[in-house]
Amino acid sequence: MSAVGRIVGVRAKVTFKGRVQGVFFRANCEERARMLGLSGYVRNLGNGDVEAIFEGERKIVEEAIEWNEREQPYADVREAVVEWDEATGEFDGFSRR
Repeated sequence: MSAVGRIVGVRAKVTFKGRVQGVFFRANCEERARMLGLSGYVRNLGNGDVEAIFEGERKIVEEAIEWNEREQPYADVREAVVEWDEATGEFDGFSRR
């Protein structure tokens, strides 16, 4: 059964601010999210920030946010703004946009 349509856990819309573009942030974020089994996407925003949507179990989503905020190898995240909601189940895996 595909993950699409199954609503499991929470959804976090996160805006990462700081030096987050041009430093492989999206590639590293995608790799970590897939490793953790999360669904959603990560994309650059026109203002220099990066937006990520993570869906999955809350503890794992929190782990992904924390890793991206503190452990990204080349980025310097100044702030992570998180909006919590219920998971929608609309994503099939995690992608980079």
